[in-house]
Amino acid sequence: MKKLASVGLGLLMTTAMAAAQAQEVKIGMITTLSGGGSHLGVDVRDGFLLAIERSGRDDVEVLVQDDGNRPDLARSLSNEFMQRDNVDILTGIIFSNLAMAVVPAAVRQGTFYISPNAGPSDLAGRMCHENYFNAAYQNDNLHGAMGAYMREQGYERPIIMAPNYPAGTDALAGFKHLYEGEVVDEIYTQMGQTDYAAEIAQIRASDADSLFFFLPGGMGISFMKQWENSGVDLPVFGAAFSFDEIIIKAVGSAAIGAMNTSLWAYDLDNEANHAFVEAFRDAYDRTPTLYAAQGYDTANLILSALEKAHPDDKDAFREALREADFDSVRGKFRFGPNHHPIQDIFVREVVEGDDGQPTNRLVGIAVEDIQDVYHTQCQM
Repeated sequence: MKKLASVGLGLLMTTAMAAAQAQEVKIGMITTLSGGGSHLGVDVRDGFLLAIERSGRDDVEVLVQDDGNRPDLARSLSNEFMQRDNVDILTGIIFSNLAMAVVPAAVRQGTFYISPNAGPSDLAGRMCHENYFNAAYQNDNLHGAMGAYMREQGYERPIIMAPNYPAGTDALAGFKHLYEGEVVDEIYTQMGQTDYAAEIAQIRASDADSLFFFLPGGMGISFMKQWENSGVDLPVFGAAFSFDEIIIKAVGSAAIGAMNTSLWAYDLDNEANHAFVEAFRDAYDRTPTLYAAQGYDTANLILSALEKAHPDDKDAFREALREADFDSVRGKFRFGPNHHPIQDIFVREVVEGDDGQPTNRLVGIAVEDIQDVYHTQCQM
């Protein structure tokens, strides 16, 4: 299993016992394996491949390419996968702006796209499509759940911050939808930003009683390190995207005490999750993040559908995907009418682990059976 951790970029990956063996199903994975946010794509890839490996199937071929977090490259790779490689299924995209560059055209051409991460509101609502499924969340979900949690905890003057791109605007919209109160201010940052001195000064000058932010990948690391040195004393809240195991270990002690929402936790108590966490640690010598869990669930969703139909039989395969007949590592899982999950969202706290390093500890459920508000706009 250790060999999975050293897969090269753009390398053909397959569960076949011999490379020359004919494969019956081709999956094209476009994900971010270099540049900003690369650890997100690495974990989605590794979780996905782990599920394929554990399935023991020799009829599924996974082709992996690095999009470099570039919409133009992601679009080019999707065309190559569909036109040259004749893939049956596309998956893997991390960032919502890349999803918007790839998914609408791909599904219109008859290719299934199963998202292991990005869930922009347009794809959940007015641009939904019968060939598009999201096995992770709609972008608002985790942020909305934190809005509800903070309201219940009595915070009355939050200030909220996110990057100015589709997932960022969805994040703050989702927070406000379930917070159901007034926020002190909304701050939009740049994608890939590393200097947050101006934003921290704005937060310091406000009369906020709390901070909620969404800054995935390296953006969250940069912000939290600067936040610790700023001396601003406000409780910090976010979603798992800014507090995964890799990020909080890079941030260090500054992350301790932060609360975050997630659709999954490594200490979630169910049989499927125990097996996943053990297998992932054995394969890759690290604790999985939310992204790895989403990649693993996405692969198992696809595998469950393949037990019932081949993607060539589009109607039957689509119905098999809708049934979501697999054991999710997050527990309860079902699809809404727009092919986005209806699921529980949990609250985690960053604490000091037994090794002295920050880690997430499950606290409880923030919102049960959350469903995105955009499904009513879906005319599927």
